[in-house]
Amino acid sequence: MNKIQQPSTQKNTILLVTAVPLREVNGQLGLDDQTCEGLVRWAENFERVVMAGPGLPEHMAVKQDSSTSGTTWLPVASLPCADRLELVRLPYAYKLQDFIKTYTTTRQLLKENIQKSQYLCFTLGGLIGDWGGIACLESMKLERPYAVWFDRVEYEVIRRTLHTLPLKRRIKEFLTLPLMKRYQQYLIRQSSLGLFQGQDCYSAYSPFSKQPHCVYDVHTKKSDQIDEPSINLKIEELLCGGPLRICYAGRAADMKGPLDWLHTVHRVCKAGVDVQATWVGDGPLLPKMKSLAQELGIADRVHLVGFVSDRSKILQTIRESHIFLFCHKTPESPRCLVESIVSGCPIVGYGSSYSQGLVSQHGGGVFAPMNDWQKLADLVIELNSNRARLSELVRAAALSGQFFDEETVYQQRSDFIKKYLT
Repeated sequence: MNKIQQPSTQKNTILLVTAVPLREVNGQLGLDDQTCEGLVRWAENFERVVMAGPGLPEHMAVKQDSSTSGTTWLPVASLPCADRLELVRLPYAYKLQDFIKTYTTTRQLLKENIQKSQYLCFTLGGLIGDWGGIACLESMKLERPYAVWFDRVEYEVIRRTLHTLPLKRRIKEFLTLPLMKRYQQYLIRQSSLGLFQGQDCYSAYSPFSKQPHCVYDVHTKKSDQIDEPSINLKIEELLCGGPLRICYAGRAADMKGPLDWLHTVHRVCKAGVDVQATWVGDGPLLPKMKSLAQELGIADRVHLVGFVSDRSKILQTIRESHIFLFCHKTPESPRCLVESIVSGCPIVGYGSSYSQGLVSQHGGGVFAPMNDWQKLADLVIELNSNRARLSELVRAAALSGQFFDEETVYQQRSDFIKKYLT
């Protein structure tokens, strides 16, 4: 008897193979809180959800716990749909020797889960240790249709951040980048469905997909969307001529452009704008941000908050701000831009297909060329001097944000999977 018809399997089962790490939480397998929210949404659309991901080594988990930017971990058993969820722990094998050593047994484990699942959706990222890619290869061998999911153009992200890597790793990444690109394109061509987060991913990968779709992965709810009284209050504050409140929420890492962000704020301050700037988030460049703010003489205008675990406080900071200033340098699909427009905070930053696509229909954003922080600062200065225009952007951003809530986007993605993988 075919395994998928065995009584132990349910017909409406989805297998997700991702790079999201699993770890033990109080003796039980768990995931970060946002992934747990996503599992709840998946379980609203499928009878059973099986998620496979690499197990985080204990020494790395301990290091994360000691960091101020630590992740909030939850045992999956605590979720309301726990009886319909299953976690499959895969090897953490991002070193070639570990990948080779665990390849055969892991591929067999993936085969078993592929055979007993009706729907297959695999996240693709790198090359070595990327079990989503191996799941694609096994699905091809079994002649099973599968979906691929991308949330950033990984090879382009690596290419643009090569200069920040240690020399040995820089050489390795430089040599393997062409292979990664061809490998991913091959896996996409063999898939039955391509789910590409944001316009950057869609533009890069859709030419190789039989059935490409631009989708979004958000964790904002309808209740997070700014209400009309709050919009009116923000606009009233703007028109009264008070300080211009600027914010950003994300990691202080090179790909987020935190130093460009500070130079932008500095230029805005030099133009005589009464500005209050807030960066929420920790990261390796936070100490350098603090020293640069002092060096530029804007430490009294910039509030570097560091890590904040309470998501509602982060959203409140964005909701109370007039501009969400960003300097992203790579083709990724950061959720913070979605959270900003949901909060009625216009997105002003380096233009990309992703950022421009978020507000293409209703507006709510203004963009400068990539890496041109001087032009970006000039845009902020212009918006401050034309508060009526900025007020229009606030209302437009809120309108654009009404189309992004996790219930809607997960249902849309699930509907695509059921339609094209049947």
